Amino acid sequence: MNVLSTLRSLTGMNLARNTVEQAVKRRMEATRQAERSAYLERLDDEELRHLVELVVVPESWLFRDPQAFVAAAGFVRQRLAEGAKVVRILSVPCAGGEEPYSMAMALCDAGVKPQSFMIDAVDISAACIARAEAGVFGRNAFRGRDLSFRDRYFTWLGEDEQYRIDDALRARIRFHQGSILEGELGSARQYDVIFCRNLLIYFDEQTTAAAIERLSAHLANDGMMLAGYAEVPSFVRNGFSPLPHRQAFALRKDIKRPGAPARDALPARAGRTQRPAPAPGQSAAAADAAAAPEVPARGARIAQAAPPAGTGTRPAGTSPATAAAKPRSAHASRTGASAAATPPMIAAGDETLLVHARKLADAGKLVEADSACREFLAQQPDSPEAYFILGLLAENAGKQAEAEAQLKRCLYLQPDHYEALCHLALLQEQGGNRSAAATLKARAARAFQRQQPQ
Repeated sequence: MNVLSTLRSLTGMNLARNTVEQAVKRRMEATRQAERSAYLERLDDEELRHLVELVVVPESWLFRDPQAFVAAAGFVRQRLAEGAKVVRILSVPCAGGEEPYSMAMALCDAGVKPQSFMIDAVDISAACIARAEAGVFGRNAFRGRDLSFRDRYFTWLGEDEQYRIDDALRARIRFHQGSILEGELGSARQYDVIFCRNLLIYFDEQTTAAAIERLSAHLANDGMMLAGYAEVPSFVRNGFSPLPHRQAFALRKDIKRPGAPARDALPARAGRTQRPAPAPGQSAAAADAAAAPEVPARGARIAQAAPPAGTGTRPAGTSPATAAAKPRSAHASRTGASAAATPPMIAAGDETLLVHARKLADAGKLVEADSACREFLAQQPDSPEAYFILGLLAENAGKQAEAEAQLKRCLYLQPDHYEALCHLALLQEQGGNRSAAATLKARAARAFQRQQPQ
């Protein structure tokens, strides 16, 4: 059995070979198997589930990117004001429950009664679902300056800084183990709001399109989709349009058929503009600023791949550059398709050498792609795109410091390079520098807005 291909197929993620090898090593130690061949011979469904748990890492916290919850809560209030009895919401992947619980708290803070909403939450990890159902969170889940929501909705358990979510809120969330690519995404067929943030960046382009198609089928025609800040381009390329909520990264379906509902997917702003409610940890001034229209969308693509971001459940030890640097390689391994043939070499300094580098990366020839970029830079040292590709390749190799250095060189030459801003924001966030990450996210959103045709 090819473990790498099997786990890629099971998770839909473009997992790095080293990530899978580390997981196999840990499971061999846990099962006291000294020989790899003997371990693989006994690799049944149960053991594959253990491997899946090891290659996905829950990475989230409560009220992460809070403007998404502000936008969704306003949309839900509008839905209810228009006569809806119960608003249905989907969170996928839900990790340890941080996102769906945050949404439930945001709705209650907005005056929505618990019986007026229902949230389905799905994650591929059984361990994440078990943790989410328990509803117990430690200190790391509570970040930001304003933690007053903890006093309103959590009970301190008296030890190890552990807190349990309110039972009334837990009752409004149904947790399911499952995949965005297979099986049911929840018990309802039509959702008013769907959160799918920072998962698609780990998919190749074809898998991304399939996932968005499934999400679209489950979203009401006039519903709201919440994406990761760098996933908006993927949704735009697959039938969605951004909504003007700054740093919420909300979208709606492109409905062009005759007779489609003309309902505005945002709360109306007739007459005097209503002051937006601050999100947890956010000042009133910041809430006012965040209400201004500003959205990200298409940026340059490498081998037609979507740009990166990060939260929710992601492949352990895998950077989002994995999907960007070789977007078709995982899918090819699942279908038996061969990698793209290496094209003939191009003369150094020729712009087409960068195209050649992208094709090499797409074929999984990362060393050759790196060499092609450096050869190009020897003749054209001021190419931001070459530094961007080098940054992706370094990120894919797990060389975070080098990736940051290359992306910063790209941004020095082209300060509004959307994808470089997105990648660097994620690297800063993964390194714990949330302030720098937030600044880069805002720059990315502004960069895209400036690039749109008037």
